[in-house]
Amino acid sequence: MSKNYPILEGAEPFYFEGNRVGILVSHGFTGSTQSMRPLGEAYAKAGYTVCGPRLKGHGTHYEDMETTTYQNWIDSVEEGYQWLKERCDTIFVTGLSMGGTLTLYMAENHPEIKAIIPINAAVDLPAMAPVLQLEGVRFLDAIGSDIKNPEIKELAYEKTPVQSVKEILVLIEKVKADLDKISCPTLIFVSEEDHVVPPNNSKMIFDSISSSEKELYQLNNSYHVATLDYDQQVIIDKTLAFISKHL
Repeated sequence: MSKNYPILEGAEPFYFEGNRVGILVSHGFTGSTQSMRPLGEAYAKAGYTVCGPRLKGHGTHYEDMETTTYQNWIDSVEEGYQWLKERCDTIFVTGLSMGGTLTLYMAENHPEIKAIIPINAAVDLPAMAPVLQLEGVRFLDAIGSDIKNPEIKELAYEKTPVQSVKEILVLIEKVKADLDKISCPTLIFVSEEDHVVPPNNSKMIFDSISSSEKELYQLNNSYHVATLDYDQQVIIDKTLAFISKHL
């Protein structure tokens, strides 16, 4: 029986109504919308319509996350996409970490998406594979808040459900298998130093997608949660330039 956990303060989904260009913004595994809100607000300020869905089981309690599946996370992003489609003619998608994986998933399944911006996206996590063999362990240590700037903390779970790790491993395999289906313009951000998703994931994405227009941009002053780190403004500026170029 799942309990009804309240949404943590700062982890609420966000919606900004603007012009007919929409940007779907997805947060990552065990994290919350807090990690993407500064980007969402910057895009809204530039006049765009923005949706930052809260992935099911996230932003509440790790026991809530434990009961959700990768399909629930896909559904959360699809719902945000539908909200944008009702208001916009053109949609861009961006996401951090597993949110980047979900961004790739959306491009694989919605060829009408204009362009995508994955940030430290995961498609290959060999360090997580041994979790599949774990017996009788429900929770692992936290993986959130991998941030270079000591002043900033990510709103993320203090424990990682083993069941959820199994779900993300299925999701990344599924997305990785279909990367060649992606043909829209793609701007890939990768942190040079990342303690959660190995940086070679971004190179793998770059090499596997079919897009004729693609760029791999290295962030030199951020760890995994680059959207809250020192390179936040770089991501915002480059994304806005990339979007206006494709309008």
